[in-house]
Amino acid sequence: MSNKLILSSFPFHHNVQTRWKDVDSFGHINNALYLTYIEDSRINLLHRWDLIDKNNSIIVASIKMDYINQVTHPSEVIIGSKISRVGSTSFDISSALFINNTSKIAAKSTTTCVCYDYTKNQSVKVYSSIKNDFKI
Repeated sequence: MSNKLILSSFPFHHNVQTRWKDVDSFGHINNALYLTYIEDSRINLLHRWDLIDKNNSIIVASIKMDYINQVTHPSEVIIGSKISRVGSTSFDISSALFINNTSKIAAKSTTTCVCYDYTKNQSVKVYSSIKNDFKI
């Protein structure tokens, strides 16, 4: 992902309202919560792709997170996401957390997901619904 990220470059958006319990002892949103916000966004994509059963799902293989700016409470965080790479059995979701509907970025991440059949305990080819979103 480039250093100059804009929300409109991400076709998928997910809004999160910070909660009082997200605040750490330094008065900002705890860094671990950024991963939770990214997870919330990823779950929305799973529903979009109808990947909600054991035969047709994903497993997270890796997450890389770069922290850029602090988030304070109360704030609305908008997570912009896009499919940035598709392989044979895995794909990447690139995401950025935008603060209060501005161009200010709190963090950016890349999550590598593997298409997975939990009943067979094995990876499977990337689903066509994901490949179709990669073309957006």
